[in-house]
Amino acid sequence: MNGLKPLARAARSHVMCLPWRVLSAVGAVGPATPPVAFVIERADWVIRRVGEYVCAEVERLAPGTAAVSVNPERLQGRVVHFGSQYMWLAWGGAMGRSNRYVTSFFHGKPEDGPDVARHIEAMLASVPRLDRIVTAASLVERRLLDWGVPRDKVVRIPIGVDTTLFTPPDAARKAAARAAFGVGEDRVVVGSFQKDGVGWGEGFEPKLIKGPDVLLAVIDQLRRELPLFVLVTGPARGYVKRGLERMGVPYAHTYVNSLAELVPCYHALDIYLMTSREEGGPMGLMESMACGVPVVSTAVGMAPDLIVPGETGGLVEPEDVDGLCAATLKLLDAEDGGAAQCGAAREAVMACDWRVVCRDHLEKVYAPLL
Repeated sequence: MNGLKPLARAARSHVMCLPWRVLSAVGAVGPATPPVAFVIERADWVIRRVGEYVCAEVERLAPGTAAVSVNPERLQGRVVHFGSQYMWLAWGGAMGRSNRYVTSFFHGKPEDGPDVARHIEAMLASVPRLDRIVTAASLVERRLLDWGVPRDKVVRIPIGVDTTLFTPPDAARKAAARAAFGVGEDRVVVGSFQKDGVGWGEGFEPKLIKGPDVLLAVIDQLRRELPLFVLVTGPARGYVKRGLERMGVPYAHTYVNSLAELVPCYHALDIYLMTSREEGGPMGLMESMACGVPVVSTAVGMAPDLIVPGETGGLVEPEDVDGLCAATLKLLDAEDGGAAQCGAAREAVMACDWRVVCRDHLEKVYAPLL
């Protein structure tokens, strides 16, 4: 029973109420073979980040419970959580019946194209083998239920954000961030940090589901009324950069090697634009709000769950260029300079703090299956 004691202490200290059978099972397995395996991709992007954060925090709450995996084919007698439905379909069919299976499903609908439609059909056919499907947005949760996924298999848990890392800047830090990117004092800084080009090269071919064409159309309208400066990050942004150059809009493009390096990028912003046609989160939504940056977004992913129009940001239907522009101007015209919006955005996103999100994974997904 020695393996049970650390877990029991963690459970008591965090006021957790896991069933004794779960505690016994975790203690019996021990730290060498955690009973929960979260399958991530090797590439350093959202699926990997979610898996690493979830496992790290679950381990803090209940040591010896969870670990990430990049090669799940030999796992047996475990709760195996695939970071996306694509990974589940790639691996799950060849894996044994001794595991309990979970997959995350962040976004996708048949209208997105024939390849996506075929993929969703295959995923829905695999539902009898799945014990839980985790999704981040109420919009996608309703979609899954409408497709016939049983209610007891669907669990909605938002994508998390590190609210201790992504914090609002004081005046000095904001000024320093803007100066680092060469932003003039009179400029209104608009941010777009989402990969929106096809592939991992220059990205001159737009990934239309991410709405880079809509982003440029919004910028084209706003530049006629505001002294804009656009800040973009990440790979494959060539399409957007070419569009900004054609319009003569000043911009900066930066790459970051860590989340910590991303924080000053948010600190430099006045507004974050999210113009996608389909999303699961995205991370930029939560990170912006945690930094006190209002987001103007299309009604996709988690945006309808977090944005209260006029209070924590702006929300319009996909492809509504005029609506995106109007919402941006309204937020920027706030009498208090946007202070109330910044505070409201930060408060709204606290429900997505990783500590809350990971506890939900442990209590709502893993514990019932162990």
